[in-house]
Amino acid sequence: MNKLGMKADLFAHIIRDHVKLSPKISETVKDKLSFGARILRTGGMEKVFKSIFNVSEKERLIKASQCYLSTTAGPIAGILFISTRNIAFCSTRSLKVSGPRGETTKVHYKILIPLSKIDMADQSKDVQDPSQKYLQIVTVDKFDFWFMGFLNYQKTWKHLQQEILLRPRYDM
Repeated sequence: MNKLGMKADLFAHIIRDHVKLSPKISETVKDKLSFGARILRTGGMEKVFKSIFNVSEKERLIKASQCYLSTTAGPIAGILFISTRNIAFCSTRSLKVSGPRGETTKVHYKILIPLSKIDMADQSKDVQDPSQKYLQIVTVDKFDFWFMGFLNYQKTWKHLQQEILLRPRYDM
């Protein structure tokens, strides 16, 4: 019974750390529930991935992880997708973007990085808070992407290593 209590405490700590990156916890929870409903309507995470990024039917989703993308404007909540050919991220919430004539529109923040364009993947920890772990992806043209706030950091890192570091690169 004590082991179960310790696991529950650890899980609660992970959830708290994941959600505290968001400016408003209520909005984060609402967005996650909305995205969950989208997953159910679409027919699963793989179908959501394929519809969002319009990838080949041959491409297979390996892992999808809730996390945050670190940006200069602050962290953006979303899903990191690891597939057989790409690493992708899509925000769970649409962002307001201003157009050249002052009009605003809502769009999801999306990133699609072919495995063949990834130069390096690394992991690091916050010096002041070692429980806060980051995944860094650097592309061949030297763009840096930092992901944090994972619900299951170790599992995501393992799958990322397998797809990026251990598999041959695909020519797209």
